[in-house]
Amino acid sequence: MSSIRVALIFEHVATEYMNLNLKTAPDAPNAINRYDAIVVGSGISGGWAAKELTEKGLRVLMLERGKHVEHVTDYAGSMNNPWDDPLRNAISTGTHDRQPIQSGVYAYNNETKHLWVDDLDSPYNQVKPYNWFRGNQLGGRSLMWGRQSYRFSAMDFEANARDGFGTDWPVRYVEMARWYDYVETFAGISGSLEKLPQLPDGKFLPPMDMYCLEKTMKGAIEKNWSDRKMIIGRTANLTQAQRIHTSVGRASCQFRNKCHWGCPYGGYFSTQSATLPAAKATGKLSVVTDAIVTEVLYDDKKNRATGVRIQDRNTGAVREYYARIVFVNASTLGTTGLLLNSTSSRFPNGLGNDSGVVGKYLMDHHYGVWFTGEYEGLKDEYYYGRRANGIYIPRFRNLPGQKQRTDYVRGFGYQGEASRAGWQRGGSLPGFGAGLKEELSEPGNWQMRLGSWAEQLPDAKNTVTLNRQKLDKWGMPTLDVNASFGPNEMAMRKDMLASGIEMMEASGLKNVQGVDALDVTPPGSCIHEMGTCRMGRDPKTSALNGFNQMHAVKNVFVTDGSFMASSACQNPSLTYMAFTARAADYAVKEMKKGNI
Repeated sequence: MSSIRVALIFEHVATEYMNLNLKTAPDAPNAINRYDAIVVGSGISGGWAAKELTEKGLRVLMLERGKHVEHVTDYAGSMNNPWDDPLRNAISTGTHDRQPIQSGVYAYNNETKHLWVDDLDSPYNQVKPYNWFRGNQLGGRSLMWGRQSYRFSAMDFEANARDGFGTDWPVRYVEMARWYDYVETFAGISGSLEKLPQLPDGKFLPPMDMYCLEKTMKGAIEKNWSDRKMIIGRTANLTQAQRIHTSVGRASCQFRNKCHWGCPYGGYFSTQSATLPAAKATGKLSVVTDAIVTEVLYDDKKNRATGVRIQDRNTGAVREYYARIVFVNASTLGTTGLLLNSTSSRFPNGLGNDSGVVGKYLMDHHYGVWFTGEYEGLKDEYYYGRRANGIYIPRFRNLPGQKQRTDYVRGFGYQGEASRAGWQRGGSLPGFGAGLKEELSEPGNWQMRLGSWAEQLPDAKNTVTLNRQKLDKWGMPTLDVNASFGPNEMAMRKDMLASGIEMMEASGLKNVQGVDALDVTPPGSCIHEMGTCRMGRDPKTSALNGFNQMHAVKNVFVTDGSFMASSACQNPSLTYMAFTARAADYAVKEMKKGNI
């Protein structure tokens, strides 16, 4: 048995012991419940915070409100064949009763539904339609994420200052480049070098290959438009595992495309496969699951946070933990609720909320503009394996130095993939008997699917607030989410639709269908919620400084998506990783200087 496996088993035993003793544990600070740092949340950013802080010598406590999930052994269904599920991954009857929101997410099926919350136990209130997809367990949504990993560019960090929407980012790309290098190297990002200023290259593993139709479409797009390019997706899958990956027990991607079930090979980046083993290897990490953090504790006299109060999810027992610094990584809406619920005489409106921005400027990428088309050629070509990736068309609108649109600012990109129709198409074909069977024994036409991912502007009207009249199963206030897409997004969607159709048709695709499905993809549907505890240069208009440190409470750092000052149009998780590593480095240096 590997040393990593033994360490993780020990962690589980220790975690259960700590949870069992919550009722009798003392509330006074002592060696049992005092740490150098507390990390609230165990998802992508929480895992990075734990890794970086422990590797810099701090004793760290990671708190997770959900259940323990053991790497490898707790990935139900990950090694099953499609026919092992009697319903063939169809959603069983009655599932919608308890998970009406979660059952609509792309990574939801009978074998993964346990990784998504029970909507009845964990309600929220949609003032306007909003989908909040949550994975409350050790590892959070890092176990089910889409893995697309793109850097923000100089253009993105300058956007707010350039067009006046939102507060200026207090950091620029030149400051973040080395941190992107750092997290890409450890996480393992595969991709191609393209030299695009709007999408900076990174420290990539070998790229995955495009399918033949994708290469055909790439050629057509780049022939017809000098400012448009199709590239292979940049994904956190190990196409060629390096020593830095195998040292924590990871192996190369097996091209099974079952990432959402959890990968027993560690072929994609997650907390369980990467940052948690690295943190545990230091001997300085403690993990407590089933621990709902209800409040960040604040000392008015010392003007600092002293720790956190938790409630055991199973027993209801309450305990306090203490530390010199607190990293809040409970995911954007979870972090917002926690900060707003952490009140004191100094902060009656929520911890660190002097500016009043905590809970405002909620953003998500708007998508749901989709396209399909058929290609009649390439019938002697097929693909092999199950590639856990697709293609990407980077933003080409409103780039600096180019002509600017007059109907909207910012821009969008596209993601998608090609495939060949299989025997399932028989359900819509005429005929029966031997003739139909013979036809279905050969693959059908090539097909192309595209979807758009687009930037939402920060808007103070998009809010998250506490509702103390409606409580969840554990007696905690629920959240009222009041967010919608504005005129800029609506104008952009028209261009997204038209541009996608023209690229599909220019590539020789037939029966091209494009649809704007905003009615079924309201805000939140892209699962990129961010912006409710934003960073900025001015404490009057932001909650955090450029190092993710609270302006008003110097020993509290927020590095999940809530810190974002704008959304750009790229998938944001890589940016969360880079900022978390940078914030942890800064926090430890400030501790050593005696500043926090």
